[in-house]
Amino acid sequence: MQKIALGRTGLQVSRIALGGYPFGGLNRANNWDPWSEEGRKSAMATVNRALDLGINYIDTAPAYGDGNSERLIGEVMKNRRDECVLATKVRWDGIGKADVIASVRDSLKRLNTDHLDIVQFHGGMFSAEEYEHIINGGPLEGLLELQQKGEIGFIGLTAEEPWTARQFLKHREFDVFQLAYNFIYQSAARHILNEARAENVGVVTMRTMTSGIFQRGARYLAPDWQKAKDLFRVCLEFVLSDSRVHSAIVGMRWPEEVDLNVKLVNDFHPAFDFAQLPRMTVDVYRAQDAE
Repeated sequence: MQKIALGRTGLQVSRIALGGYPFGGLNRANNWDPWSEEGRKSAMATVNRALDLGINYIDTAPAYGDGNSERLIGEVMKNRRDECVLATKVRWDGIGKADVIASVRDSLKRLNTDHLDIVQFHGGMFSAEEYEHIINGGPLEGLLELQQKGEIGFIGLTAEEPWTARQFLKHREFDVFQLAYNFIYQSAARHILNEARAENVGVVTMRTMTSGIFQRGARYLAPDWQKAKDLFRVCLEFVLSDSRVHSAIVGMRWPEEVDLNVKLVNDFHPAFDFAQLPRMTVDVYRAQDAE
């Protein structure tokens, strides 16, 4: 699989990443239980298949199933840690330096490793007060201490509302930004992606497949769309077509899902850079006139 430098980190990462949420999330409708013996075996087989096929970026969090996702991935890391860029997350709300350090060290134990490549503050929308707490209230200090000791490599954050992550770009300590960006939620395209590229930070997408929201909505509004082209494929191709994105996180439960996604990525060659897509009426008019 094609690899790309994750911004100024220099880490070479695959164009899609394995998302760890499914290993901590129950989905009875699809007979998925990552706590059952069958589910555990499937999850570990999926991680192994991803590594076998060249997906070398794995993203998880202690909040995914109260550590279950990290523990399952950690079983594979016992033998294959050196084959991947391993990223997890840490809380920051209501806790300080010592709690952050303790949380990361718990993640290290669950993941069966002595170091993490990336640790991200697990966030949704950052208010000015929350930003201030992270920067000056202890959480960032905690990660910097771990970084100095070699227990973590790079520091990042995740943001459901990408524009609230902009305030962190001025801090060189933050090298990786994981942003909600997909076919139906394109706020990042106008409010942070250009600035992120200018700063050469790593950009990873979450909600890449819209978490199934687009597909579910289309069932009611335009059921024929599914017959024309798989909407999950449309979502993945959209993100892969934006040159400002380095890697797209995709949750995969079974090895066969890995096979399908890897084939899609390897066969796909973008015909247009969606970084150039007009996103204002006046720009659409100008593009039409130019054509």
